Amino acid sequence: MTASGLKRLLTAAALAAGALALGGCAAFNNLNNEVTTYGEWPAGKPANATYAFDRLPSQQAQPHREQMLEDAARGAIEAAGFRPAADAAQADYLMQLGARVSLNDPWYYDDPLWWRGGVRWHRGGRFGPRYAGGFWGPGWGPGWGAYPYETSASFEREVAVLIRDRRTGQVQYEARASNVGPSSGIDYLLPAMFEAALKDFPKGGPNPRTVTTQISKTPAAAAK
Repeated sequence: MTASGLKRLLTAAALAAGALALGGCAAFNNLNNEVTTYGEWPAGKPANATYAFDRLPSQQAQPHREQMLEDAARGAIEAAGFRPAADAAQADYLMQLGARVSLNDPWYYDDPLWWRGGVRWHRGGRFGPRYAGGFWGPGWGPGWGAYPYETSASFEREVAVLIRDRRTGQVQYEARASNVGPSSGIDYLLPAMFEAALKDFPKGGPNPRTVTTQISKTPAAAAK
């Protein structure tokens, strides 16, 4: 091989390695969310409608936390076509936000008593409480088979968005996004989770579905 040919080969290899590294970084920043949405957006509503955030009395007791949620959700809300109202009292829609983290504790797997005869118990296919029919519940169910012991807990992280017509008080749209991970940390995930929740607005369903978004490098508390 000539010197020029070797140089071209090394250059191509370096470019391929660089592309692979960039692809790996992008994949590392991907966040897969399970998204559910409900509600039929009314036809004929004005485009570029105005919005304001609405805090429940219990949320008003934690203003710093709610401010962080609002800052994290702002980009997703405006990407969905809304714009901030100059006067909250005259906004077309009110946005109510929520976030929660649940510990999926596998402690019951650690006792061999529950493994005799090959019987195990699970919680609806996923550890932790599940949301069904408007209520949170344990969702216990039987399963069979010899499975390895769970050795560590995981966490279910979820955000919710309710869009309410300010004039009528009626909820027009509900969106939720959740994911499971080894950490209870949610602050840095909030922008990506709210983006996933509103990704398909104003469409609803199919429920549930997987929506992949990019984790922001900017902390939620600093996002404006």
